Amino acid sequence: MIPAPHSAPAVIDIRHLHTRFGPHVVHQDVNLEVCRGEVFALAGGSGSGKSTLLRTIIMLLRPLSGSIRVFGQEVVGLNDQQALPLRRRWGVMFERGALFSSLTVTENVSLVLREHTRFSEGLIAEIAALKIALAGLPANAGVKYPSELSGGMRKRAALARAMALDPELLFLDEPTAGLDPLSASGIDELVQSLRDILGLTIMMVTHDLDLLWSTADRVAVLGEQHILEVGTMEQLSKSDHPIIQGYFSGPRGRAAQGHAWKTK
Repeated sequence: MIPAPHSAPAVIDIRHLHTRFGPHVVHQDVNLEVCRGEVFALAGGSGSGKSTLLRTIIMLLRPLSGSIRVFGQEVVGLNDQQALPLRRRWGVMFERGALFSSLTVTENVSLVLREHTRFSEGLIAEIAALKIALAGLPANAGVKYPSELSGGMRKRAALARAMALDPELLFLDEPTAGLDPLSASGIDELVQSLRDILGLTIMMVTHDLDLLWSTADRVAVLGEQHILEVGTMEQLSKSDHPIIQGYFSGPRGRAAQGHAWKTK
């Protein structure tokens, strides 16, 4: 495993993590560090446990054993009340958005602020409008319901909600899944700008090779129930591991790599 850069502290530190559902082992002795200020990606084939690992980190699932420290605090074993201060420091964009269908985009974002702050309604409205704009949505998107939005706009609306409390850490679960190439490219650029302008730490789960090449500082490849390798995309593209070779060196992988080099 390629170690995390020593120039930045670890925001997420996972040690000897084991996860299973009944007899099915998902993760076996997973060790991982995500450093402050980086875009870190989890990649791997379908069923490799990428989203399960993300949900375990954010305490929606409980591992069989092991340690997960976020911002230096152990999260395994925390109850909901103990976890609340930590959860206020991160935002999550789920794969399908998980927006409330009966609420407008503004109401979805505002709901988080009403639940976790004592801000006035006027201030909540201002912050919601700011987050919607920051996510790259037009102002009139705020009055629309999720069913009235395109797939790319729903992703951005979910991201606006994830950023409502000014998180230090963002979790993105398949941020470009189901999007056309143009919409996916817009998400690529947005992720980069959030890291560069706001200094966020971003951990994302994705199988999008273009997104990995254009955006990720480091990538961890999950397979065979553990982390196969961690490195930059350039390093992983030269790996001799058969699973990693198959994942990154196939026709789609070579095309994504060529496109990334052309745009640099």
